[in-house]
Amino acid sequence: MLIAVDAMGGDHAPEAVVAGAVRAAHEDGTGILLVGDRDRIANELARLEPAETIEVVHATEVVDMAEPAVAPLRRKRDSSIRLCGDLVRAGRAQAMVTAGNTGAATIVAKVVVGTIKGVDRPALAGVFPNPRARTVVLDVGANVDSKPQQLREFAVMGHFYAQEVIHTPSPRVGLLSIGAEEGKGDDVTRRVFEVMKTTGLNFVGNVEGSDVFGGEVDVIVCDGFVGNAILKSAESLVEFVAATLRTELGRSWRTRMGAALAAPAFRALRRHIDYTEYGAAPLLGVNGGCFIAHGRSNPKAVQSAIRRAVEFCEADLAGKIRDKVAELHAQEELLLRPPGPRETRAS
Repeated sequence: MLIAVDAMGGDHAPEAVVAGAVRAAHEDGTGILLVGDRDRIANELARLEPAETIEVVHATEVVDMAEPAVAPLRRKRDSSIRLCGDLVRAGRAQAMVTAGNTGAATIVAKVVVGTIKGVDRPALAGVFPNPRARTVVLDVGANVDSKPQQLREFAVMGHFYAQEVIHTPSPRVGLLSIGAEEGKGDDVTRRVFEVMKTTGLNFVGNVEGSDVFGGEVDVIVCDGFVGNAILKSAESLVEFVAATLRTELGRSWRTRMGAALAAPAFRALRRHIDYTEYGAAPLLGVNGGCFIAHGRSNPKAVQSAIRRAVEFCEADLAGKIRDKVAELHAQEELLLRPPGPRETRAS
């Protein structure tokens, strides 16, 4: 198995990306295609322990964070992020990992790698901690405005991803709304509620924002506008809490002593909320794995992202999503098909 890694994507590229890839190669034995400027990658590799499972694929261009999402399709077809998609499409790599431009990664995954037949739009799945395990929320930023049928597809994709992440055979799927009662929410939410009943999933109805961290539901479905707001709010809250704790626990010798005694608990908390532990969010619904890491990713986060990509491919989640989406569309066609002569007489 080979994972294509965008060596030029992210705030700390290529240093952090190359270091994370080398860790994945040495500690996990992962085969990696490092895509980017050959000379800059070689300089970083020269500082690290050589890894036989790493190969460099040269790219002459880079898509910056501020560039339009369509840049890798038009002006920068030899960019590192575009070539990662080309490698997955050609079958040379089974998945791609990038900490670069999210919009560009989404476009490359959708247009270059290609979406699964029957999937209208891929969705970005975020994983949040809760007291019991984790909650999968999608979409967290790939789509700003989604239709009911697209949100139903998100639910199907989230179901299979939660099975892999949470290890539960029947994940509880909820629809994000402004109240738990049926009928709450806007017109789109009410329409989605009805189509969710036809999925055959363990649909528990509407859920609220507090359920993201509550642990009463395993998958939460929403459009990317709302999901991204949840993601960014959660990241900001984590930074605020961490900064406040550092300030308050350092005010006196008593608080510093208390902090030392509570250090194991703080380390456990950090493992729950540290994005580097999980690494990256998958873009579900494409023909292969596409993982988008945080722009600030350090080597640990890059290694974690590569691990998630390997696990995704080993579980054949793209294949499972493909089969379930095909099943749903077959059910729709059966329901919409006009009754035949025998069916008409029987009725």
